[in-house]
Amino acid sequence: MGTHAKLTSRLTAFVLLLFVLVGALGWRLVDFQVVRAEEIQEKSLERRSVTQTLTALRGDILDSSGQVLARTVFRYDVNAAPKNVGPVFRAEDGVVTEHSVEAIAMELAPLLGLSLEELLPRLEGDSEYANLAKAVDAATYNAIRDLRVPWIYFDQFSDRLYPNGAVGGNLIGFVGSDGTPLAGLERQFNSCLAGVDGQEKYERSAEGVRIPTSNVVTQPTQDGGNLNLTIDSNLQFFAQQVLADTVAELNADWASAIVIEVETGRILAAAEAPTVDPNEPAATDAGNRGSKIMQFAFEPGSIMKSISSAMILDSGAANEFETKKAPDRLQLDYGESIKDSFDHDEFDLSLAGVLRYSSNTGIYAFGMEVDEKERFNYLQDFGFGSTSGLNFEGESSGILRPYEDWQYADKYTHLFGQGVSVTALQMGFAYQAIANGGVRLDPILVDSCTGPGGEVLYEPDQKGYRVISEANADLNLQLMEKVVEFGGVGKTAAIEDYRVAGKTGTAQIREGDGYGERYAISFYGVAPVENPRFVVGVTIYRPEGVSNSAKATPPFKAIMQQALKHYRVPPSTTTSRDDIPSNRFGEPGA
Repeated sequence: MGTHAKLTSRLTAFVLLLFVLVGALGWRLVDFQVVRAEEIQEKSLERRSVTQTLTALRGDILDSSGQVLARTVFRYDVNAAPKNVGPVFRAEDGVVTEHSVEAIAMELAPLLGLSLEELLPRLEGDSEYANLAKAVDAATYNAIRDLRVPWIYFDQFSDRLYPNGAVGGNLIGFVGSDGTPLAGLERQFNSCLAGVDGQEKYERSAEGVRIPTSNVVTQPTQDGGNLNLTIDSNLQFFAQQVLADTVAELNADWASAIVIEVETGRILAAAEAPTVDPNEPAATDAGNRGSKIMQFAFEPGSIMKSISSAMILDSGAANEFETKKAPDRLQLDYGESIKDSFDHDEFDLSLAGVLRYSSNTGIYAFGMEVDEKERFNYLQDFGFGSTSGLNFEGESSGILRPYEDWQYADKYTHLFGQGVSVTALQMGFAYQAIANGGVRLDPILVDSCTGPGGEVLYEPDQKGYRVISEANADLNLQLMEKVVEFGGVGKTAAIEDYRVAGKTGTAQIREGDGYGERYAISFYGVAPVENPRFVVGVTIYRPEGVSNSAKATPPFKAIMQQALKHYRVPPSTTTSRDDIPSNRFGEPGA
């Protein structure tokens, strides 16, 4: 073969090879750009795509006037990607200008709360992450975002705030750092308050920077509902301050006060000291983070005598004029004895006199006229021995033993508040029944849960229970009024221009099998007597060196006065009955 033929052959082979290579490349291009284009695009998007959770806002907790007691705000961690840090180009009036890293840092530093010397080193290096500030507020976030720095990005999270601090903290509860509800109404009504998080996807460049306008919401967020309470935060705050001063003065373990609107059963205040600030729950001992009003049961002592007198009247065992012999000590056949709190000659006491002098022997004499089963049923009807229906977490039912199990002292000690334990909530609503014409209402603490659009998601189903007749409830209230008119301690609960009824209580606290030297002192009362608006109940637990209820009336008086003033209740225009015997001889008068 000649030289020319060889060259021609080689050229032909080269051209054929070239055609094969071009064809192969063409096929690959068709394969990539047409046949497998969608698959390749999806894989590429997968590598560039990032899925991010969109946090839903937890609903607010509001007081009776709409004041916010708990709310959720967004916070933002501000981060940079140092490997991508460089000059920023901005178009201003159609002109693109370059801004150096140092110039951008000078804009960022004051917003981040950093000096330039602190910020610049954080922007250096090859990493994709450097935190510049944690938990900045929305205003700071917006200001930094508006600088349009492509190598700055944000991590958003929610933060629960309690603007009024410890006001209502024992009821509201608190959430953990991750937003999980840990106590109180926050946990009980989580299904109302919690929202549903959403999701979005966005693309990032090869340098790891988020591509603007690339975000797509794949699941929208659903914000939580608002929890509307019956609590009046102003009254709650006032009561908490009164109790804090009382605990400090008496060196008591704790004190509580409940304020109930008689006609509605709405709890306007449920105050305690010490209490918890939900913004900083760890600063409070674990034992003081809950609600003792709901969760702690104690022997009530003589505040139970008002309940006993009510069932004595309603059962027909006695009326307001009958009297019983009341010695200072009564020896019983089976070795037990009952003693009054002070030495005295034998009295002839009416029921009003029994309440006025807080006579244990007198209430025993009247109470034993009522059948045991009937007394037990009355106590149940007044709400003792069972939870209230609020379903507040950890709510105590107290202790009320079945009458079939009563032996010896069990058969009578409940008449003067021993051998039975109650919560402040239970006792408050027993007094509410007397003040409300004999009808005990289910307590209401939460008015409603409303969705983001205002739709009602929850309302309480309140029921009423006839406990005693209206006539006997009104009569019993008039007997209780004599405690405030003439009682040695009770008269210190009197409020000028208002008719007040109530009862003192001093209960020895059990220690082991017997009673110790410390007391729970209480005063529960109603005002105004002629048209009852409020029940206020105060209990002070283990005050130092105190063995009577004299220190319980000042906080009662202060809180009741504030409620009457705050709600503009007009002064009484009527006076108490002057024909009800209440002195030690069973006669009218002081």
